[in-house]
Amino acid sequence: MRWALAKVAIATTSMVALAFCIPLALVSRQVAEERAMAEARESAAAMVTVLAATDDPVALRRAVAADHAGAADRLAVHLPGHGVIGASHVDLAQVRRVSAAAETATVPGEGGVVYLRAVLLPGEQVAVVEVYIPDERLTHGVATAWWTLSIVAVLLVAISVGMADRLAAKVVRAATSLAAAATRLGAGDLTVRVRPAGPDELVEAGEAFNSMADRVVSVVDAERELVADLSHRLRTPLTALRLDGEALPDTPDGRRIRASVDALEAEVDAVIAGARRSVADRGPAHAQVAEILAERIALWGMLAEDYGRRFEVEGLDAPVWVRLSRDDVTSCLDALIGNVFAHTPQDAPFAVRLDPVAGRLAVEDGGPGIDDPISALTRGKSGAGSSGLGLDIVARMAKSTGGRLHIGVSELGGARIVWSFGDAVIDVAG
Repeated sequence: MRWALAKVAIATTSMVALAFCIPLALVSRQVAEERAMAEARESAAAMVTVLAATDDPVALRRAVAADHAGAADRLAVHLPGHGVIGASHVDLAQVRRVSAAAETATVPGEGGVVYLRAVLLPGEQVAVVEVYIPDERLTHGVATAWWTLSIVAVLLVAISVGMADRLAAKVVRAATSLAAAATRLGAGDLTVRVRPAGPDELVEAGEAFNSMADRVVSVVDAERELVADLSHRLRTPLTALRLDGEALPDTPDGRRIRASVDALEAEVDAVIAGARRSVADRGPAHAQVAEILAERIALWGMLAEDYGRRFEVEGLDAPVWVRLSRDDVTSCLDALIGNVFAHTPQDAPFAVRLDPVAGRLAVEDGGPGIDDPISALTRGKSGAGSSGLGLDIVARMAKSTGGRLHIGVSELGGARIVWSFGDAVIDVAG
């Protein structure tokens, strides 16, 4: 855009400069010619005054030498009976023609022009005054004037381009800032705002963008409040479940049920607290996957031991940081591991492998596998009687960070689901 405005400025200013400079250049040449001719007429008039006083050749010779044109050998007097006094630069035939016609004429000469003026003398005689004007006198100062006009034209174009570039830079900065903010908003950064700047139209666009971002935040917050309210409704049955658990005897099964109820209540509290936190108050998202995986395995491991499931976990020693919130990572891990418990036999083994080098997490099981991976990743659609949201949550999270969710066959005989983190991986070494 800056180059486009610069080209417009160059074209416009160049046309304006040419429209003024070309006529001024022609006028400067004409002025130089008129000045040279005026000097010639002045020298001729001086000789006419001398001829009116005397026709003595000696006096005329002194008068010619005293004139500036005569000193430069450009002035001559053709006196009848006495020949030429001074330096002549014209053909005598031209002199005789002017003398016969008793007129004033300008005729071409060698390397310039010659101004001839007839002067009537006593006794019906005619003298002719000749003033030679060389080409350098006719163009004296023209080259300087043309160079000056050219420099002025170039300066005008340069100043115009500079001003257009400054204006374009202001517009481009404002437009670039608005585009960058729109990109960040589209990527999920709901805290981004712009400082309206530039022309009035871009200022209005910036203000409209800020209003739109505020509206998006309010809509998302309203949705989160709705989620919090819905989660809060779980407290009533959860309270009844807690009372039932506390009524159980102090046996291993009773303690396991009470521990599960406590964990469920903690999860509901976390959902409510997270949902009611405004997106505008959230800082940059980052989480340590290995740490969260260790916490979730501690919970799911107890359930697996109760059902006699064998399981193994790899990759907990190497920290893997991702640009996702802790809640998002927790939701994805619970969806992947919970999918094993929900859709495989109680004694089917499973394994969770975190690969810090490849930036991915794999969950494998020894269940029946997934016959239709496409349907399994379709939101709200499930072939196993569930809500169909678990794997879709992970798939959407992976896609938002440039990763992917792949469903394959596990070495354990069942499904192998691989969550690639994509661009979400943070290089802590750099």
